Amino acid sequence: MCVYMFTSAFVCLLCISLSGLETVMGKYGDTIEIPCNNGRVVEAEVTFVKWKYDKDGNILVKNQDQNATVSSDVNYKNRVSIKQDFSLVITQVAMTDQRTFTCMVVLRGDILEYPVQLAVYNVPSEPQITNLTTVMEIGKPTTLAQCRSEGANPAANITWFRNKTPLMTDGAAIKITTNVDVDKATGLSTTTSTLEYTAVKEDIDAKFTCQVQHIRSANMDSSPLVFTVNYPTEKVNLQVVSQGPFKEGDNVTLKCTADGNPPPSSYNFYINGEKKTVDSNTYTLTSVTRENTGEYQCSLVDHEDIVASVPITVEYLDVVFSSTGKIVKKLGESLEMNVDVKASGAPQTSWKKGNAKLNSQPKFDKLMYSDSGVYECVVSMAGLKKTHTFELVVEGSPVIKNLIKERGEGMTKVLKCVAEGFPKPTVQWSVNGSNSVSEHGKVTYSLTIVPNGNLSVSCTVSNVLGFDIKSINVSALVDDDVTMDKQDQKDEKSDQTILAVGIVFGLMLAVLAIGVAYWLYMKKFRQGSWKTGEKEDGSTEESKKLEENQSQKADV
Repeated sequence: MCVYMFTSAFVCLLCISLSGLETVMGKYGDTIEIPCNNGRVVEAEVTFVKWKYDKDGNILVKNQDQNATVSSDVNYKNRVSIKQDFSLVITQVAMTDQRTFTCMVVLRGDILEYPVQLAVYNVPSEPQITNLTTVMEIGKPTTLAQCRSEGANPAANITWFRNKTPLMTDGAAIKITTNVDVDKATGLSTTTSTLEYTAVKEDIDAKFTCQVQHIRSANMDSSPLVFTVNYPTEKVNLQVVSQGPFKEGDNVTLKCTADGNPPPSSYNFYINGEKKTVDSNTYTLTSVTRENTGEYQCSLVDHEDIVASVPITVEYLDVVFSSTGKIVKKLGESLEMNVDVKASGAPQTSWKKGNAKLNSQPKFDKLMYSDSGVYECVVSMAGLKKTHTFELVVEGSPVIKNLIKERGEGMTKVLKCVAEGFPKPTVQWSVNGSNSVSEHGKVTYSLTIVPNGNLSVSCTVSNVLGFDIKSINVSALVDDDVTMDKQDQKDEKSDQTILAVGIVFGLMLAVLAIGVAYWLYMKKFRQGSWKTGEKEDGSTEESKKLEENQSQKADV
């Protein structure tokens, strides 16, 4: 049993062993008080007190009513004193003080002795790492470090840890050697522990520590130790550093890495079947073409059987169009656009006309004016894009599609001549004044007139490829305008029919007039022959008048 005793100047620890001998614990270098009979000696009854150590070692003597006398023992001459309760005080406790001290008390009728055992302790220093290495090699025993703790009593214990797990000597991968040395001058102990360790790959980034353990202090840990673990390469890896996809003209960088430590300083790269040894782990292919598509490899220089590979694809896109620039075609002809695409993958093709997107590739079985325009084709794949544009021009001689009349303001009439053709046809009316509106090869010419009576108006359209002409009858009647407005193209056909009938009827009248004139001539000629020789000059004059008359009728 141990009891702490406090005084104004120092502290001691009194322990009673199982054998009955009292033990006092004292810290090395401190002042210690050793009690005499646990301080229960009555001063009035004491005539003489003597402190001694071991058997014959006298320390001091105190007679009643006198000061204590210190012996000449060199071990205690200047370090001891006695208290009023007869306790022995020792300063600067050393390891040599770790012995049995006896308090002899002489009473009037008795002599008593009280032996006390003094135990001296000292707390060890914090762990110190020495003989530290930095590199471990897998499979090879390596002395990693020594852990040292000094100035302890009793001697300190040292334990090694790996990632907070204690290490124990196993006779194979782990060997721990511990030595305890006692300083002859102080009597204190120094504990040294050496760790010999055979690394495995899992020891990469592992943390090793040593811990000092002592009965008189808390455990003390060293700073963590991390070692470089060397191990041979088992496999290599080849990767493409450059960001794909790759197109012709790009630079492509390959990088070869090994799982060994330290990594190799040189590598073999196999480019198009040719081995290239470089003092680096990268190799760059410059200005690649489609011929560079293929499998690439790298290996160790000293172990070419440790190899890795990676495929590289160089994307390409070749587009050939059957027509380019400006395409001029005739109305009604056919046109098919051919696009020849050669690519390393599946391309995407899109068409548009102007700003309007087309659902498919344009194909024209019978061209119309509305097919004219600028077409754009975009072929794309894997970051590559080819754009092609062409202009389609549809030409044709002008054709009048419609000739109509409408009622305008007041007595005016509006004639509209709708024609198709390209280049844009020009118009010529049989009367003056016109304006036009054009859209998709169709041109609408408008003419505003004020008819004084019935008249026929013709519209003639023409361009470099030809011309067309049509006529329409215009009446000053308001009702006629209403009818014309409703009949549209039917009025045009009716007017053309009336014009044709009128021409035929006029020709028939002309033939009839000629026939009548010829009959009258023949009749007078016969009458003149019966009167031969009568008025010869006169008959000649009548003949001339008859010819003039026939000529006038013929003109009529």
